[in-house]
Amino acid sequence: MDYFHSKQNFSPAKGDLLISEPYLPDPNFERTVILLCAHDDNGSFGFVLNKPANMRFNDAIDEAGGFDEPLFLGGPVQQDTLHFIHRCDDPELGGQVLGDGLFWGGNYDRLIQLIQLGILDPRDFRFFVGYSGWSHGQLTEELEAKSWVVHKKATPSQVFDTQVDELWKEVLEQLGGKFKMFSKYPADPRMN
Repeated sequence: MDYFHSKQNFSPAKGDLLISEPYLPDPNFERTVILLCAHDDNGSFGFVLNKPANMRFNDAIDEAGGFDEPLFLGGPVQQDTLHFIHRCDDPELGGQVLGDGLFWGGNYDRLIQLIQLGILDPRDFRFFVGYSGWSHGQLTEELEAKSWVVHKKATPSQVFDTQVDELWKEVLEQLGGKFKMFSKYPADPRMN
């Protein structure tokens, strides 16, 4: 019996978290947590929440001035694009609803305006270069191959308030039971 994945819900939806299995061999997704922004007949995409990039927001966007917030590697696809998720209730900013108080994207001009006015609270935003994408059926195949665990309905607190370097472990612990045990697996099994 596969204790890591037994009775695991393989039906992800937008707003869910995908947690990589402990020894996923792909370095793009090693011990990652992905916020799923779409999962339908066209495919799936989301953003890796716990992989900081080696650049800052104002390195990528000239009109950001001194807005020196970190960027994250959202995934290996189109790393020349900028994306954001937020929990800001500014109606002019908007965005696609991912869950209760959690949004993807929004009005870019309003985002820059909030930054320039100095009223954007960086604790309510996460910025990404690139994204993680799957063609139609590809994510389902990876779930069946036991590469991912689905955590239903991410909360804004999980996404924005959890320390990035602890996110993978903490989300597994929140699932409880056998997943809590797997959160303690060493990154290198030879070190066990």
